[in-house]
Amino acid sequence: MKRDYLTVVSLIEKLHRQFLDVLGIELDRLGVGDVNSVQALLLYNIGDDELSVGELTLRGCYPGTNVTYNLKKLGDCDYITQRRSLRDRRTVFVALSPRGKALRARLDKVFDRHAAQLSLGALQTERFKEVEFALGKLESYWTKYVTAPARRSAADPPVEVEHDAMDRLAPIERPRAADVPRSAHGRRARRE
Repeated sequence: MKRDYLTVVSLIEKLHRQFLDVLGIELDRLGVGDVNSVQALLLYNIGDDELSVGELTLRGCYPGTNVTYNLKKLGDCDYITQRRSLRDRRTVFVALSPRGKALRARLDKVFDRHAAQLSLGALQTERFKEVEFALGKLESYWTKYVTAPARRSAADPPVEVEHDAMDRLAPIERPRAADVPRSAHGRRARRE
C-alpha cells in the first residue's frame, strides 16, 4: 500500500506538469503567444465568474508560480479585468474580458477534443469516474489530516478514512514490466 500511495502522489504531480505541457502545445497550435500554460489555466478557471484572487487560487493548482504576477500579465494583455473590493481594498476581484472569454471558448473546444479522443481509447467515462472517486477520497483524507484541530504527532490516532464505497472500486490496471517500452539500449524507458 505504501508503494501504491507514493506512486499515486508522484503521478499526480507528473500528470499536472504534463497537462501544462500539453496546454502549452495547444496554445502554440492556436497561435496564442502572449499567454503561457499557467496563465491559460488561470484564465480557464475564472470562467464566467468574478472571483477574488484567493478564490481563484483555491480553484486550481498553480505550484511554483506567482498567481498575482500571472494575473497582472493577463490584465496587461487585456484577457481579464480587475477591480478592488469596496469593503476591503486589499481584495482584488478578477473576471474575463471579452478577449479572455474568446480565448476560454477556444480552450474549451480543445478540452472537448481531448475528452472525445480519450473516450475512444482505454480511458472511458467509467474509468475516469473511478479515478475521480479515488482521488476525491485521497483529497478528503489529506483535507481531514491538515485541518485536524491540533498538530499531529506520532502518538495521535490516525485520521479515519471512510472505506464503504472505496472497497467496491475495480482495481486500475497497471502495465506489466514486459509492456513498458524499452530504449535502444535495452533499458526500460523512463515514464515521466
